[in-house]
Amino acid sequence: MSKRNYYDILGVAKGSSADEIKKTYRRLAMKFHPDRNPNNKEAESKFKEIQEAYAVLSDEKKRALYDQLGHDGFENAAKGGGGPGGFGGFNGFENVGDIFGDIFGDIFGGARGGDPRKRERAERGHDLITNIRIRLEEAVHGTESTIKVPQMVNCEECGGTGSRKGTKPVTCKTCGGSGQVYIQQGFFSIQQTCHACHGAGEVISDPCHKCHGKGQTQIQKTLSVKIPAGVDDGDRVRLTGEGNAGYRGAPSGDLYVQITVEPHKIFKREGLDLYCDVPVTFVGAALGEEYEIPTLEGKVKLKIPAETQSGKMLRLAGKGIKGMRGGHGNLFCRVVVETPINLSSEQKEVLHKFDELLSKDRKKHSPIAKGWFDAVKDFFGKLAG
Repeated sequence: MSKRNYYDILGVAKGSSADEIKKTYRRLAMKFHPDRNPNNKEAESKFKEIQEAYAVLSDEKKRALYDQLGHDGFENAAKGGGGPGGFGGFNGFENVGDIFGDIFGDIFGGARGGDPRKRERAERGHDLITNIRIRLEEAVHGTESTIKVPQMVNCEECGGTGSRKGTKPVTCKTCGGSGQVYIQQGFFSIQQTCHACHGAGEVISDPCHKCHGKGQTQIQKTLSVKIPAGVDDGDRVRLTGEGNAGYRGAPSGDLYVQITVEPHKIFKREGLDLYCDVPVTFVGAALGEEYEIPTLEGKVKLKIPAETQSGKMLRLAGKGIKGMRGGHGNLFCRVVVETPINLSSEQKEVLHKFDELLSKDRKKHSPIAKGWFDAVKDFFGKLAG
């Protein structure tokens, strides 16, 4: 009697996507796993059937052949081992290990993706982070700076092994070199990192006198950092491989340089735009005047229109910051009309005469004041009513 169709076993349609098949397999594997169904022969048989079906349907080539030959034809080809349309050595379970480890790794503490001893022994070095302060001009145009970073490197004496020169680590007796130990808790067998060797599978019996068995020592490394033009406060620059050294020949980590842009005396930055205050005289604001103002690219002329009020914002297009990924900001200049101080008697007298001239038709010359006083009058009128 032939076995059930693999699609029927998983309960999926023939045209189902790989993701749909994977999700269904995960659900069924969790449901019928032997650790969840102890001494249940039916669940155990069902679990093996599910594994066999998924091993075929999760493999693109095997699934295509299965669809072409049908269930019986596929089984005959598999048993034939290299005949027409066949494939030698197939046992139906090659792909189950990877997906099974992916599903149950977090539950049972298992290591994903291969031998845990190799994974632990080749641990990538830790990333480092350091801060650097730069001026706004340096952030806009880019700069190069020198920094000093405390860094862990492989011990020169032992070459990073942690063992005294001429000796080698020995196999851990607690885990037998696997780097993992198993603890039975009820229905579950939980896999954990070995506490004796910390997952390395080996212990150092004769430690190096320089690094005391750690395999690494700390140095103060001097590095040159290129800050690209257009960076902003809080941005990071990554220096690949400049973090701590990896363990047992693994790659080093990376170094992240975090940018802090110092406050500027003239400009305030918001994204790619710059803002600044431009103090102008009373006469300049009233009659209009041209001022020479600074930008991060040099000096430019700013025309103050006649009758400009204090607080008016004037825009200089393209005079902001050029972005790292394109675009160019603007420079916004806020007009600040400055009231003259330390006036002489003669100057005060002239101002009084000027004020008398304005008083003849003040509403015409002071639109802001007129609007404010009208609003006040209306406000008190409502209170009185």
